[in-house]
Amino acid sequence: MDLTVQNVKIFCRESGDGTPILFLHGVPDTGDIWNPIVTQLKSNYRCIAPDWPGFGSSESGESVDCSLDGHADFVNDLADALNLHEPFYLIAHDFGGISAMAFASKYPKRVHRLVISNAPFSPDYGWHFMAKIWRTPILGEFSMLTMNSMAFSLSMRQGSQKLSKQHIQDMYSHLSSKMRKMILKMYREMPENGWEEWHPRLLKATSQIPTLILWGEKDPYLPNWLPDSYGAQKIKYYPDSGHWLPAEESASFITEVMRFFRYSNNEFQVHAE
Repeated sequence: MDLTVQNVKIFCRESGDGTPILFLHGVPDTGDIWNPIVTQLKSNYRCIAPDWPGFGSSESGESVDCSLDGHADFVNDLADALNLHEPFYLIAHDFGGISAMAFASKYPKRVHRLVISNAPFSPDYGWHFMAKIWRTPILGEFSMLTMNSMAFSLSMRQGSQKLSKQHIQDMYSHLSSKMRKMILKMYREMPENGWEEWHPRLLKATSQIPTLILWGEKDPYLPNWLPDSYGAQKIKYYPDSGHWLPAEESASFITEVMRFFRYSNNEFQVHAE
């Protein structure tokens, strides 16, 4: 299904009926990362997994504002285009988690439940090594230009050792020049201190929105103290998994999400597992 959001044609995978779940992917993924999870959830939920502008089958995102405000507003406009007029479930990973947390911070009444996996949103977080390269003019372009299949595979293995060879090959097949440019744009338009103002807004939002964090501890890009700073009602750590947790631990991911969705607001207590 194609729809237009902020004058950009967006490709969305949609299946199932019931309460809507919007899935947001990260870098360098597409909505395909959610396929195993959607397969299990679509019997009870309307599952929607778009490709972010510039990624996969969506059009270039050159015109899209990639500040935190821009991310929040794009998700808001995407929800409108999908006719999500009632509060909906939101599941996100990596940069999609940044988009989701910005959206929840700015439009908390639109989110019924929030699930975040391995994504940064803290003023105390410093960009990881590759992010610093991508944020640097010329050096970032050179990095993208030289990102061949072998370099890409090594990078993915560093981030998540459990990823299958086929999954990595599928990811690389989507790494077009359009997508490489969009990745640089996304990292460069995120202010160095972009979360200073937004983090208190996130905490206010998660005090109202039941929030679950699912976190791979062997993530070389993100420190393991981050989940504790989001005000989530529940945190589950995976000590043997890395950055791409939705792909590494899809069965457990599904189990935790379904259990979380069944709970009512007043049954939550802040704790970590």
